[in-house]
Amino acid sequence: MKREIKNSIDFEIHGGKKLSGSIRTGYSKNGSVGLLCASLLNRGKTTLHGIARIEEVNRIVEILESIGVKIAWIGTNTIEINPPKKFNLKNLNKDSAIKTRSILMFIGPLVHYFSSFNIPHAHGCSLGKRTIAAHSYALEELGINIEVTKNDYRIKHRKLTPAEIIMYEAGDTPAENILTASALIPGKTIIKFASSNYQVQEICFFLQKCGIKIEGIGTSTLIIYGVKNINKNIEYYNSEDPIESMTLITAGISTDSTLTITRAPINFLELELYKLKKMGLKFKIGKTYKAENKETNLVDITVYPSKLSALDDKIHANPYPGINMDNLPYFVISAIKAKGQTLIHDWTYEKRAIYLTELNKMGANTILKDPHRLYVKGGTILKPADITCPPALRPSMVILLAMLGAKGTSILRNVYMINRGYEEIAKRLNSVGADIKIIKN
Repeated sequence: MKREIKNSIDFEIHGGKKLSGSIRTGYSKNGSVGLLCASLLNRGKTTLHGIARIEEVNRIVEILESIGVKIAWIGTNTIEINPPKKFNLKNLNKDSAIKTRSILMFIGPLVHYFSSFNIPHAHGCSLGKRTIAAHSYALEELGINIEVTKNDYRIKHRKLTPAEIIMYEAGDTPAENILTASALIPGKTIIKFASSNYQVQEICFFLQKCGIKIEGIGTSTLIIYGVKNINKNIEYYNSEDPIESMTLITAGISTDSTLTITRAPINFLELELYKLKKMGLKFKIGKTYKAENKETNLVDITVYPSKLSALDDKIHANPYPGINMDNLPYFVISAIKAKGQTLIHDWTYEKRAIYLTELNKMGANTILKDPHRLYVKGGTILKPADITCPPALRPSMVILLAMLGAKGTSILRNVYMINRGYEEIAKRLNSVGADIKIIKN
């Protein structure tokens, strides 16, 4: 039985259309969110370019405004941030906070302004049990205690001190939290087994712009030399999103199209592309050039119609430089197109692989062996369907990509999840030949 959702937006997708031309990779979703949270460290004006106009960012902006931060959009993707003399956490927008797991990344900056405060439990995507152990254990080393209650997280500290930290796991948001927490603790903090993923590097580059010395960027050991305060006018450029590049590559695969994806962050796509190459995907990578942050390496990638074959080995994600956790679901589309059977092992989340079985409604042949392992038998012809987006961003987008490749008219209902992470995705896909109509209910 379909869920009734009021005031939702649906997509009517006329699939089977060939895509052509070039489409630009959008600005990083996770970079945008992380930079907005990190901007709280600066007592001066922060100007951020390349901020994605997506629902996830809207929620962070609503939270910032509720605690007294003045926000102004300048043009489409530039945002100006002016902090108040004093933050007012009593007015924190709880409705916005519970809709994004990124609320956790407020802890690192806010510990420098409050000795104790509460934030509500985070939701975001429904992906099963996701603890905050990596956050709390690392923050404990700096002198910060987090108590988890039924409704919120209660953060307390007496004295913040630099430390040598071994991360409980190589998570992206925990690493960002420790970076912002240690940035304003004078002295040397060492983070071992840290994530070196693209959004973590983005925060490092931003902090460097703020005057924080950081060693080991791009490695699993980060050394941060904290300062007493940051109070200056900062201007920084967010870079492009490797997950969106992978999404657009997969759009070309789903529709058997020749499609060029520009401004793709190649360092965070190399293994994904190598796996696809071994599956038989034909593509061309152009010359490397720099993103506007002067750090991230970008390329243009052209994919061509290809006959794919399943890999003998499972496809699974790992912390960078492994296959990105967020890119793993897109291999399901390639597996459907490939001859043979593919095992997708999504070991991180208990629920995400379950949502991908929605593709069976379109004629895919997937078998869920357990909450983490999905077998995909390739070579099936997808057909149109009427599907409601699951409560998870990447599986929702995978369904949209499948619908692009299925001849006929599909309906994808309640696309809020997709709009959380992709800016004007229907309009942009239509610009290269897709036929997606937006239906507002």
